[in-house]
Amino acid sequence: MSPRRNRPKPDDGRPLDDEALRRGVGSVEGDRHGDWMVRLVPGGASAKVYRCPGCDQEIRPGTAHVVVWPADERGDLTDRRHWHSGCWRARDRRAPGVVRSRSAPRYGR
Repeated sequence: MSPRRNRPKPDDGRPLDDEALRRGVGSVEGDRHGDWMVRLVPGGASAKVYRCPGCDQEIRPGTAHVVVWPADERGDLTDRRHWHSGCWRARDRRAPGVVRSRSAPRYGR
């Protein structure tokens, strides 16, 4: 077994394969709430911290995730949301979560 490679491979001038195109190009996914544009963000491509609307947890810089926005013409930059990939896939199976303020206690008594 060879060691894991942590650096990107140098560009050798070959055309991108289908998988590489899918990583950078958005796709359209539909659910009961409508159609969504979904773009994969590879790890290392983000320098900001985002909050996932699915689990209300932070998406730290360097974490692979997805960016989602409405597929209709009304969607603009303010409609984009960053989700953990697993949270996005499980969005229809989850109950709505309780959103707490940062100073709220984590567990009620």
